[in-house]
Amino acid sequence: MKYTLLTVRTLAIATMILAISSCDKNNNLSLFSAADDAQLGAQVAAQIADDPTNYPLLPETGNEEAYEYLQAIVDDIMATGEVQYKTEFAWEVYIIDQDVLNAFCTPGGYIYVYTGLIKYLDNVDDLAGVMGHEMAHADLRHSSRQLQTQYGVGTLLSLLLGDNPNQLAEIAAGLANGISSLQFSQKHEKESDARSVEYLAGTDYACNGAASFFEKLLEDGQGSTSGLEAFLSTHPSSESRVEDINEKADDLNCDKTLSNDNTNGMSYQAFQALFD
Repeated sequence: MKYTLLTVRTLAIATMILAISSCDKNNNLSLFSAADDAQLGAQVAAQIADDPTNYPLLPETGNEEAYEYLQAIVDDIMATGEVQYKTEFAWEVYIIDQDVLNAFCTPGGYIYVYTGLIKYLDNVDDLAGVMGHEMAHADLRHSSRQLQTQYGVGTLLSLLLGDNPNQLAEIAAGLANGISSLQFSQKHEKESDARSVEYLAGTDYACNGAASFFEKLLEDGQGSTSGLEAFLSTHPSSESRVEDINEKADDLNCDKTLSNDNTNGMSYQAFQALFD
């Protein structure tokens, strides 16, 4: 049999796929390793930091109380032992000073919360539910799995083969420029909702915090609040979704009572007042 250069390369790629493809801690097959997620997340974080026009980050200096409050929520979630990639990912939190109803978490655990979302919510339990949901996207590695679909196997293989060492930086830049509009599948959203309940079940926060947040969205109605329409377009919300979260909470028999609203020694209203 005569082998062309293309055939040899195709065989090499197929062999590499078999060699590197493996199930992650969530039993999902992925071409990216956890280390790749961490590297990509760091590059996305650097891109965001270099783009203050689109991502006006609040500096930690002068905003210590705000960052300590959010970090306390992250620490509470980490302490449950439910985060699969607790030690592999960064789990750093950043505040974006924009009146946008959103939060997101990059691959590798870089968490971004908009001041618009903080002002919109009613209590810390809702915020913890949202943060748990976004952290779950990273912990379940939805972002990197979505990239495989969005950019194609060929692009990822070129990275793994080392044919285009700049491609990863380009993907990171693309994520940073459009990550708030990165749309996950309904399956991924449902998985993150459920994982948020699991995270909060081991904390003092109401384990269905994500549900009460979506209930607030449903009560307000699409487009009636600044930034709400854009959020709902990328984070589909429905009564069935709220029901699923509450059903998960019932299955776990976890506490759905609101917490004492004293995170890091501060009430949620006092935390919100930091951004007035």
